[in-house]
This record gives sequence, structure tokens and C-alpha cells, in this order.
Amino acid sequence: MTDNRTMGAYNARLSAADAALKRPSPDQISNGDEQKYSGAKYAMSFTKGLCHDKDSGLISHAPHFSAFRQAIDDGFVDAFNNRVPVPTPPTGGRRKWEAPTAGVVYDLQGPDAQAVTMAPAPELGSNELSFEMAEVYELALVRDCPFEDFNNTSGNAALNASIGRLNATDYAQDGFENRDRKVEAGSLTGQTVFRGSSPGVEVGPYLSQFMLIGNDIPGLHSLTDGQIAYGALTIDQRVPVAKNGDDYMTEWNDWLAVQNGFDVRGKGDPGQDFEEGKKRFIYTPRDLATYVHFDALYEAYLNACLILLAMNTPFDPGFATLSGMRASFPVGSGDDGVPANAGGFALYGGPHILTLVTEVATRALKAARYQKFNNHLRLRPEALSGRIHKAAHLEKHYPQFCGALNATRAGIADTVKAVEDFSASGTALLPMAFAEGSPMHPSYAAGHATVAGACVTVLKAFFDTGTVFVTNKDHGATFRHPKSGDKCPAYVSTHHGKSLKDIGADCPLTLEGELNKLAANISIGRNMAGVHYYSDYYDSLRMGEEIAIGMLEEQALCYPTDPFVMSVPTFDGEVVRIGAR
Repeated sequence: MTDNRTMGAYNARLSAADAALKRPSPDQISNGDEQKYSGAKYAMSFTKGLCHDKDSGLISHAPHFSAFRQAIDDGFVDAFNNRVPVPTPPTGGRRKWEAPTAGVVYDLQGPDAQAVTMAPAPELGSNELSFEMAEVYELALVRDCPFEDFNNTSGNAALNASIGRLNATDYAQDGFENRDRKVEAGSLTGQTVFRGSSPGVEVGPYLSQFMLIGNDIPGLHSLTDGQIAYGALTIDQRVPVAKNGDDYMTEWNDWLAVQNGFDVRGKGDPGQDFEEGKKRFIYTPRDLATYVHFDALYEAYLNACLILLAMNTPFDPGFATLSGMRASFPVGSGDDGVPANAGGFALYGGPHILTLVTEVATRALKAARYQKFNNHLRLRPEALSGRIHKAAHLEKHYPQFCGALNATRAGIADTVKAVEDFSASGTALLPMAFAEGSPMHPSYAAGHATVAGACVTVLKAFFDTGTVFVTNKDHGATFRHPKSGDKCPAYVSTHHGKSLKDIGADCPLTLEGELNKLAANISIGRNMAGVHYYSDYYDSLRMGEEIAIGMLEEQALCYPTDPFVMSVPTFDGEVVRIGAR
């Protein structure tokens, strides 16, 4: 005989399954470039790991791509090993496609990997794709410019030149609005260029405070030491220092070997040479590229959570009394004066959110893999740069392009010329931060950005995003509702990353803004390495948000007591409310 508790647990799972069933099933739509350029040996699709022709840079045999696509559609790992022909490297090993079947598995919580989707990626011939490629090129050219100068470009000739070239593109000259990004004609500045698109990302320094600061532990370390307490251990915010100007894949044969999937990584595995024994606070885009080269995907958000918990940052007012955080709110904000004898820990407390902020990452990755392999198969920027480099040859031999490659190159001609001048061999190949270039999976969705969207959404659900970053002599720096005498700090990495400096904030840095900025920093940090486009960041972030909200909604069905409502500000500035019923 089934007892009441067993039936209650069963009914809670049924309710969550019913909520999942009622979500609309989206159409999975790609931009059509795979089919449009199939006669040009699938030139606008992800083909990394297949055999590529040394003259054109396209795959050597179109049937190899067909076998690859069939293996993806079948969804079994063995097919990739047994049915897809791949080239053999002359020396060393080759890299493996990463989890191409992850998008076909199921999960028991949150939206199914195929129950979310992304808009079609910008197609070849569109001004949007041309501008996105120009941005990736320009980010490679300013990879060693200090982030300090991103806020004030007056003294940085390289950064000013990049902004000038972007403003001179046809797309920027006409002014544009796409994916919630609005640019008036030729109006990009140091405060807006290369930033994300969410409330708060254009406010204050380029880097989120969560990429730099630690927390105050009396007798051990202070916020500006960049040390984060992780139980009895500490996490250091400093990164290894990559050698200045160490760029890869600007020679055709090097580029070709990487496209063939050959493992070219050396002793600095996976491919970067570092200045021996040196670490520093993130100071340049190259440093941020280093961070996102080695990170554990969710680590930046786990770090942010640890910082916020150590600061006693208030939780969302909708359940603060359940979490034991009632004392964090000023008098008159709902405190009924009754002493709290029960607080959060396993439920509505630190362990709850620390676990959840990492748990959503696996769901995000599976959804991203479905979009990457099964839906879009978008080629990486490194591959598109090869098409631009060989535009004249490809347009001559493959009429399917109909001038689209030449038009793309012409639309960003100043940027392409700058890249050719930068390259020792005069190629238009994208200078890469990593020797191996991009990972062995397609560009869209971006795994880092999808995970960022999911993890940051959990943080915004649990913490009071209306708080601001303040400091005073009695309480140090923290996120809270400001009081008289508080100051608004803004820390930046300075003196070549040797220290942090408070430059003060012209406008207070909100928790919502700094979390949105954190998601943008990690996602666009991948663009700085050369492995993603802007739309990869934008659409993946929002898909990750949808996944996290779905998980939170289903979890809320499992809390039969202590009603609460979480208010979650989205990346588009709206608010989603999630409550236990």
C-alpha cells in the first residue's frame, strides 16, 4: 500500500512533468546556409575535423560532410567513429568532436534540450554577419589593449582605430538595430563598443566587479587582494599571463592543419605560452581569453555566489524571511519584529543556491549541443576568415556565392586591410588566441554563453538585484540598499594587472547590472579569443535564461509550505515572477 508521503512525492513530479508538457514546442529553424551552399562543399557550415582542400580551404569531399550530418541526425557516437572519414595527421594526434550526441538525451528537470531554441543565425550576405565578423577581427587586433582604456580611449591609438573602422562599416554608417542592440550612425564609443546587451552592461568599468574582487576575511585578506573564501581554501582571481602578441593560425598551412582537426597544441597545453611564474588580475582581452580558455564553465558564477554570500548580500525580498536574511533589510521593509528562530541552509540558504548555480550548467550544455550540431551547424569565425581570405578564388569556382563573399569582404574592407597588415604573411586569417583555435563543435549556440545565461539567472533569482555596490568605513564593500554615508566604488585592474584600484562610480553599480556584465564578460571573452560571434553570445544567453527559469518553476512546485515569490529580472529588462503554490 502506498503511503501519503510517497503519493505526495509522486504528485509533485507529475505536476512538474505537466508543467513541462504544457510548454510550447518550438520550431527549430536555421538560416538555410547549409542547404544554400551545399554545392560549394558546405562552405558556410561547420566542417572542422574533416579533410580540407589545401587550395580552397573547403572540404575535399562533399560526401564526407553528408556522412557527418547523418551521424549527427542518427545520434549515436559509433557513427562518428566508423562512418565519417577523417584525415590522418602527419605527426601527433587529432582532436575529437565534443559531445555531438548530448542534445538527444533526456533530463528529469527543467526544459528538455529540444524544448528551447534560438533564432536563425545571421546568414552570409547579411550586413549583420559582416559587422559581427568585423567585431571579431577588431577584438583580435586590440587583444593587448588594457581594459582601463575601454572606458576612456583618448590615449589608446589602437583601440581608437578599431572603433573608427567599425563606425566606418556600411552597417554602422547606416545605423542599425538588431538583437536588441541599437547603434546610431557611427556612434560606437569606448563605453559601448564590444559590450553586451542587457541592463547595466554599459555602466561603469568594462569588467564586472565579480571578475576582480575577493572578499574581506579579517586577518587573512581584503577585497582588493582578489582572494575568494572557498570554505577553508581560497580562490585567486589572478590569471596566468600569456605572452604579449602571441597569436596563432595566421599562416595558411597552420590554419589548414587546425581545420583538419590535427592537434597542434604544444607544451603550453592547450596551446598558450605563459610568462613563467607570472599571474595578474585580468588586465587585457588576452587575459580574459585565457580565463575562458581554462575555466570550469560555471566557475565565474560560483565565485560570484561565494562573494555575495560572504558579503551577506540580501536575498530576494520574496523569500528573505525564509532564508534567515531578514536582518539584511532595513526597518520597514517587511520585518514584522518577530525574532527568527529558523533560517535557510539546505533550503533557501547558501548550500541551496551554491548547488543550483552549478546544477543548471549541465542542462544548458545539452540544449546548446542540440542547437550546435542538430540545428544550426554554424561555422566558426576562424573558418569564415578563411572564406574571406580566399574570397576571389571561391567566387570564381563556386557560382553559389553570387558575390556574397566579395560583398562581405568589401563591406568591412578597412578591417580586413588592418588584419592583413597585422599578419606577418599578409593573410586575412583571423589571429587566434589559442593555437588550436576554436573547440571541436559548431559556433551557435555558445556553450559558455548558454551556461552564463542559466547560472546568472539563478543568482538573480536568489539575490536582491535592487541592491547596489557600496562601501563605508564600518562595513567595507558590499551589495545592499544604500545608507547615508555610503560611497559607490568601482574597481579596475591597473598597473599591468598588479593591483586593483577604486576609480569610483559615476552611477552606482547595481547587482543586476554587475551580474549581467559578468555574463557578457565571460561570453564575449570567447569572442576576444576569436571563437565566437556577437549573436552567439546574445541568443545563447537568453536560451540559458529560459532553461534556468524552467528549472526554478518546476522546483517551486516541490515546496508545499512557506509560500514565496522570486522576482527575476531578465536580460531584456522584464521581470519574471516564480512562486511556490
